[in-house]
Amino acid sequence: MKTLLSYLLGIGLLVLSTTSISFGQSLVLTQTIRGKIIDQDTRLPLIGATVVVVESDPLMGQTTDLNGDFRLTGVPVGRISLIVSYIGYESKLIPDLVVNSGKEVVLNLEMSESTESLDEFVVTAMEDKGEALNEMSLVSSRSITMEEMNRLATGFNDPALIAVNYAGVTNSGTGGNDIIIRGNSPKYLQWRLEGMPIKNPNHFTDQVALNGSTSMLNSNLLATSDFHTGAFNPEFGDALSGVYDIRLRSGNNEKHEKILGIGLLGTDLTVEGPMGLGQGASYLANYRYSTASALNQLGLIEVKGDPAFQDAAFNLRIPTQKAGVFTLHGLGGYSQFSIKDVKPEDANTPGNTEMKEDVVQDFDKTSYMGTLGLSHGFSLNARGYLETKLSFTKDGSEDDIQETLENGESSNPFYSKLERNTYRVKVSYHHKLDAANKIQVGSIYTLSDVQNEQFSTVEGENPYQIGFDGQIGSLRSYLSWRHQFSEKLVVVSGLHHTQVFFNQKSALQPRLAASYKMTPKTSLNLAFGMHSTMESINHYFVELENENGQFERPNTDLDLLKAKHYVLGLNHLFKPDLLAKVEIYFQALSNLPVAKDSSYISTVNDDVAVEYVPLTNGGKGQNYGIELTLQKFFSKDYYFLFNTSIYESNYTALDGVKRNTRFNGNYVVNLIGGKEYTGWGKKRNQTLGLNAKVLVSGGRKIIPLLKDENGNASVNPGTDDYYDYSKAYENGIEDIYQITLSASYKWQKLKSTHELLINLENVTNHQGKLSEYYDSSKPNDVGYTTQFGLLPNLMYKIYF
Repeated sequence: MKTLLSYLLGIGLLVLSTTSISFGQSLVLTQTIRGKIIDQDTRLPLIGATVVVVESDPLMGQTTDLNGDFRLTGVPVGRISLIVSYIGYESKLIPDLVVNSGKEVVLNLEMSESTESLDEFVVTAMEDKGEALNEMSLVSSRSITMEEMNRLATGFNDPALIAVNYAGVTNSGTGGNDIIIRGNSPKYLQWRLEGMPIKNPNHFTDQVALNGSTSMLNSNLLATSDFHTGAFNPEFGDALSGVYDIRLRSGNNEKHEKILGIGLLGTDLTVEGPMGLGQGASYLANYRYSTASALNQLGLIEVKGDPAFQDAAFNLRIPTQKAGVFTLHGLGGYSQFSIKDVKPEDANTPGNTEMKEDVVQDFDKTSYMGTLGLSHGFSLNARGYLETKLSFTKDGSEDDIQETLENGESSNPFYSKLERNTYRVKVSYHHKLDAANKIQVGSIYTLSDVQNEQFSTVEGENPYQIGFDGQIGSLRSYLSWRHQFSEKLVVVSGLHHTQVFFNQKSALQPRLAASYKMTPKTSLNLAFGMHSTMESINHYFVELENENGQFERPNTDLDLLKAKHYVLGLNHLFKPDLLAKVEIYFQALSNLPVAKDSSYISTVNDDVAVEYVPLTNGGKGQNYGIELTLQKFFSKDYYFLFNTSIYESNYTALDGVKRNTRFNGNYVVNLIGGKEYTGWGKKRNQTLGLNAKVLVSGGRKIIPLLKDENGNASVNPGTDDYYDYSKAYENGIEDIYQITLSASYKWQKLKSTHELLINLENVTNHQGKLSEYYDSSKPNDVGYTTQFGLLPNLMYKIYF
């Protein structure tokens, strides 16, 4: 791997040096910025809105036409900011747009009507950097731009890796891209694509959607998206920890463009352009294949298990003259691996047989997901907008474990196969009563056809099986009202209702959030919300052996998990590009599924290897903490982000003992920064970007091995006694840290842009201890799973 990396890096440096010395005269490189400006609530075009390039000399500006379209030509390549203004509307600042010679910048902008009485029209840009696009979200939410995605996840193109940079968010440190929000399990995060819920879009995901190594989503296709970490607005349901609301950008509707990326982890091609249907219809599509798998098969590198993945996505946008706007989007991915002679550090499998010296365990895994969505938006009048969405998602996974004993006997102790077809329809109506009052109402119906087959005959564990083939339906409805009492005070209130049909469980949940601008630079925010979600479907339909030796389903009547979120926050803008935030939160969880036998078991701690027992909704929990953020947005060629979270996450089962959850790391500290050096090369058309990240956090809590007073493992493989369950989740092993360095070198040509990126994840190769297992070949007979080591990625991209 290192030899190949050095080889590719040498080629990249040779390309750069050759490009640099070939320049003769200074290049004057420009590009076009264009787009559409619409009313945020009615989606009607704003005619005569003004778009100005900040600090341009001479002044560069344009007004929108009858369709709300604008076009700025001759904009110099590099970074620019725009101010968008319109009489009666809040001005909008679009900061730090990256303008490349090889790709036009196409923007779809929304503006909100102002409640101020304007005796005199003055253009002032609202400093709303990082605020959520969803105007109903006031607290514990933020937007993530494409520029942030590309800069903070250099070469990886994974939106999950962006989320873990922000306060209150971390991952497990195993090298995957799980998202742990405020101590909650990753499975309680809801992913959405174009406004519709989807399954966790990860390759190599498991049946409870906890883990994965890389996302099927590619940042080349993404538009600015919203990320919510608590006290969600009334629209969002079936989530306890967070909502990641992903949006796809529209393709260029005038010019065909391409992005080709060749990297160590993945090679992809993005294409976009006009569809020739008139009215500005466009297409956008991407395909990616795992380069590491191809190199592994060629014998150039060696990766255990030969993990392979591929994915594709597209977005078609078809506006019409009178019938509204239609969009059709899709996302799909497939992944697989096959590990021979599994060790505990390779994978977490059901049971403890991977620790037995006389057992050889082979593990085969496949997972897939495909989703297709159709949307239609129609402006009914100057006050109302109706949106209808349909989607179909097919997903599944298959895990197969084969074991061979020393005497040659073989068995199949574990097998799991999940196939699910999910149909959704959503109708929402947005109505603007006046500038100060806006109402949203909507419903989403979900019907899933589920086939779940699973069995386990692992020695030392209670046998179980799942044989479910049926339908699960639910209806979620919401009502939101945003009222702006004054220029200083905004309140969003509403209700969310959930109805699950297969076991007739329901919940009515009020939500309330307010933002008060104490000074022009300081705002106080607070929110309260009641939230609920279903547990993973495998728990409902597992069949366990009863005292008569018969299998039965003890958990079909499980109720919804519930949580009350309380949030208090303070934001202060020291400068237009320097923001400080403090947020205090408390989450009171109830109806948590816990073991009926009063043991430590609760579904909030589910791992890849699920513990199946009879459950009851008698558990409760608490997540609380404080988050501090200091962020300098990109300006003057540099940025930084510092945040820290101090938190607790615990639960109580029927035995009355308060325990840490598995995801309670107690604290996390992030420090991220970067700088760009522009004007390099003889023609001053090259840019060097440097980024660094330092992460320090507490480790996950574990169930420790049985040990004697000297710290030696005191286990009994014959009776399958390995772990000390009386000390479940009392402590972790050690804190973890990780340093990541990345660099990009970009050079602009007349009709193309070239970029070389290198990312060194965990550059020090620090491998902190995450959990422990029995291994007689290790000191004290104790082995450790550790952080993922150094992970390099080199990528070359061309925009043309």
